[in-house]
Amino acid sequence: MAQPVVVVTDVQERLFGAMDAERRDEMVRNLKILLATARRLAAPVVVTEQYPKGLGRTLPELRVLLDDAPALEKTAFSACGAAGFAERLRELDAAPVILTGVEAHVCVLLTALDLLGRGVRVSIVADAVCSRRAASMDLGLAQARQAGAVITSTETVVFQLLGSSDTEAFREISKLLR
Repeated sequence: MAQPVVVVTDVQERLFGAMDAERRDEMVRNLKILLATARRLAAPVVVTEQYPKGLGRTLPELRVLLDDAPALEKTAFSACGAAGFAERLRELDAAPVILTGVEAHVCVLLTALDLLGRGVRVSIVADAVCSRRAASMDLGLAQARQAGAVITSTETVVFQLLGSSDTEAFREISKLLR
């Protein structure tokens, strides 16, 4: 049965510092909310790292929420070029793939385009992605939308994953959105 899968794309130590300073803190805050929601609801998360030898590992404040999920290392800009990525999404029967991370106009966009080309439904969480420049991010999101990706927000994804307000999970997670 198809299930949503959160993909955290290349939110790495050395790469993060180059991101738009006005957006990157909000991006990390929203990623923490998404990862806490995924953890609480047992929704799968897939993590990629672009050339970790040079760009470092996933940010420590995110790693603690990943329950030791191994990062798929890659040198291709699209995560679809990472060994095991496409296979993992197939195993999980991912639908939609919920893309987050950096950079919105490169690795996130190219992953979205590859997935869409394979017939996979894709949502990009606009407030959980970042680029070095705001204009590049905006162009990347616009191109992804033109190609068929749904552009959404952290709060929308959280409520979609929750489904209703009459659960203990809603009571716990809604506190994160305040």
